[in-house]
Amino acid sequence: MTSFGATGAAPDGDLSLTFRVQGQIYHLIGSLLPLPNAEPAFLQIYFMGDSSVQLDRRCNLFNGVQRGIVANFQELFDQNNHLIRLFKTALERMPTDEHRVAIRADRTPAGEHERRFNAPTEDEVAIVIVDSEYTRRDIVLQRRNQQLQRIDEIHPSYDALQYPITFWRGNDSYHIGLKQIDPSTGRETNKRVSPMDYYSHQLMIREDSQNFVLKCCSLLSQFVVDMYAKIESQRLLFIRLNQDQLRTDSYIHLRDAVINDGDATNVGQRFILPSTSTGSPRHMHEYAQDAMAYVRLHGRPDLFITFTCNPKWPEIKELLMPGQQSHDRHDLLARVFRQKLLKLMEVMVKHKLSGPTKCHMYSIEWQKRGLPHAHILVWLENRIRPEQIDSIISAELPDPEADPRLFEIVLKNMVHGPCGWLNPRSPCMDEHFKCTKKFSKSFIAETQTGNDGYPSYRRCSPNDGGHATVIEGSDGSQTPIDNSWIVPYCPTLSRMFNAHINVEYCHSVKSIKYICKYINKGGDMAILQRESVNQNDEIAMYQLGRYISGNEAFWRIFSFPIHDRYPTVVHLAVHLENGQRVYFNPDNAAAVVENPPNTTLTAFFELCRSDEFARTLLYADVPRFYTWNQARKVFSRRRRGSTVDGSDCLASDAIGRIYTVHPRNSERFYLRMLLTKVPWSDLFRVPQNSWRTHLRDVSRSLRTKGTP
Repeated sequence: MTSFGATGAAPDGDLSLTFRVQGQIYHLIGSLLPLPNAEPAFLQIYFMGDSSVQLDRRCNLFNGVQRGIVANFQELFDQNNHLIRLFKTALERMPTDEHRVAIRADRTPAGEHERRFNAPTEDEVAIVIVDSEYTRRDIVLQRRNQQLQRIDEIHPSYDALQYPITFWRGNDSYHIGLKQIDPSTGRETNKRVSPMDYYSHQLMIREDSQNFVLKCCSLLSQFVVDMYAKIESQRLLFIRLNQDQLRTDSYIHLRDAVINDGDATNVGQRFILPSTSTGSPRHMHEYAQDAMAYVRLHGRPDLFITFTCNPKWPEIKELLMPGQQSHDRHDLLARVFRQKLLKLMEVMVKHKLSGPTKCHMYSIEWQKRGLPHAHILVWLENRIRPEQIDSIISAELPDPEADPRLFEIVLKNMVHGPCGWLNPRSPCMDEHFKCTKKFSKSFIAETQTGNDGYPSYRRCSPNDGGHATVIEGSDGSQTPIDNSWIVPYCPTLSRMFNAHINVEYCHSVKSIKYICKYINKGGDMAILQRESVNQNDEIAMYQLGRYISGNEAFWRIFSFPIHDRYPTVVHLAVHLENGQRVYFNPDNAAAVVENPPNTTLTAFFELCRSDEFARTLLYADVPRFYTWNQARKVFSRRRRGSTVDGSDCLASDAIGRIYTVHPRNSERFYLRMLLTKVPWSDLFRVPQNSWRTHLRDVSRSLRTKGTP
């Protein structure tokens, strides 16, 4: 009954098996009757003559439509869909084209629980009006009009108008007034249901009832992308509407404003898109900096693993309904891949497949055809020596007679391309008809680690004992394959998970920079916008820039994390005296001035005044031995961890990361330098001077002698 639209269309690849859209999603609805000499479309078809005329119109829109099925659906809707019956009744009440029908967004449907899986009634939904007695969120229809109206995402009829087969009764869907139900009493609580919780509940697999949404095959991908766009738009709308309320500025500026004129409305700047918004540029930049904190403490990682979902896993095929393919159920792909990823991390970390690990991190991304994959970095306690690489990583076909199962897995999952002259149209080919992954690789008798990137793994030629075979393409063509086309893999992981698992040995600093950038590069972008957008509006730029695929929508609705890491990284502030950032609104500005909250830096100074052990620590080392209480804004000694020689403190693996400072901000830059080099006891060993005066003297000395 409505038309589906988006800001732009995501580019389709040769292997695209998923629904993807770019930018903002919207639904448009037109008038109930077409203009004179115009063909009815969408909702207008329901008002064409008798049922046979409607049936002819629908069947003529597309080729190959089975008339009997369309007739059955049409009869089903006429008898059961409350929205269709509502529109027909309202049209009869509209004497002229100036009258309008309003479907109220804040109506109170009938039912045991308000707006909970109930159908609307005609009298509660439609109001025939002539003037403008309606709100922005209401659906207002005219008898004849050439203009289209955009339906608000949180209107209860949003889903039923776009997906009439799925919601064949015209049932209400999510609404901001939906309340949570106490499972023990069955009564409503004061807590509201979030759109993510609502649709996560709708997409669950239940053995005692049928979920019609999961039977929609390809339409399921469009539905879940549509609903996730609704969820994200509501989150971004909350940030946008609260920007005028929440402000941030340096404490010294707020204090001066309140003391001088008592007006806090003229200071501070608005938050645009904070780092707490998952997937935002600030969020991704923060994770990239955290990755470099691991490098600072533990050096380069040892292994870089790319784990890709295999849609042919038996766990997925067993749960498919009759007639479904794996790409019809991205919910199963997301759930099974999540479990497989957790098991892979358990094998690497708990079972120590490659040895004891010090830390790890991974990030989830999505291929152009919708399959999820994880980029994993692993730091080992014992470094992998060059002579050990071949025992962990292989880039050769296994012996088909000694290990036929592994040979079959590698042949199906770890063969690149083929590309080049064997397949010039391969997706990995650039404009110069060269493989961007530099395949096929050269044969080499022994693994070499002398270059600045990944090692050159051992690849024996067929003449030197290497194995070769032939693979058959989808068109029946035969392509010879040898070790030059094999992607590096770990035999144990490949045998366990039967998937594309690329394992690389990290060798140089250049590869570290590439990995840390790639693992946190941000959401997939589709820059297709044409209209002029305010470049300072980060929310609009974010919405227009990224696109959503079906599997990603499921992953986010199910609240699966897109990042994970161990150990935790604690962010530490660095600022000058009274230069800390404070968050306030016009109502609490005076209270913030009177009692500014502690930052991690001021709390560190207070800790060192009362704790002798803390005085021996560098600022970045404090999170190892102390936890940061976000509510009280203080550091407290850890209650669990390993013992520390000569002290009653307990230590953990937590890492402290001091925020970066630009060198042009010289005074704060040198303060940060001192905090990373000098413990508190040495930094404040001149008691007669304030810390800021002492900092100025030391920083002036550093500028004279050069940075250490």
